[in-house]
Order: sequence, then structure tokens, then C-alpha cells
Amino acid sequence: MGDIAKLCRIRGKVQGVWYRAWTVEQAEARGLTGWVRNRADGSVEALFAGPPDKVADMIAACHQGPRAARVVDVAVEDFAGDIPEGFAQTSDT
Repeated sequence: MGDIAKLCRIRGKVQGVWYRAWTVEQAEARGLTGWVRNRADGSVEALFAGPPDKVADMIAACHQGPRAARVVDVAVEDFAGDIPEGFAQTSDT
């Protein structure tokens, strides 16, 4: 089975708690590509692409996040757009 890509919207206390930097570290450790950014509504949005088991593991980790985060929901959908090289923190939306 080939690589997959999932777009995630993480809600809760996820801004101002190093969630994006934590996400970059965690995704890179799993060899994933994609990006993470803050949303104007206070959520964090992330794209994870790579082997299905690694993507699933990353999504599971997002339910916890870094120590100061308080995640209340992680919404996941399939993604069919362009996948960047590497994993980066991008501009807020």
C-alpha cells in the first residue's frame, strides 16, 4: 500500500502551548511530510503524508499533544492536494 495524506483540525487549548513546534518534531521523527499552522478560530491545522501506519500514529499523538495542550477534538479527512517536501510550520490562516 502506498503513502496516504490526511488533513487534521485540532481543537482545544492548542495555540500558545508549543503545539506547532511539537508537531514538527513529532512528524519529522516519523519521517512524514506536510505542514502545520494556526487557524484564526484558535484551532491548529496539520497535513500529514507518508506510510499509513506512521500517519495513523501521528494522528493518535495529536489527541494528546505537548504537555501544556488540552486537545478536545481531532477532525481528520483525506487530502488529495499537493504534498510539500519535508515538514514545516507555515503561515497562520
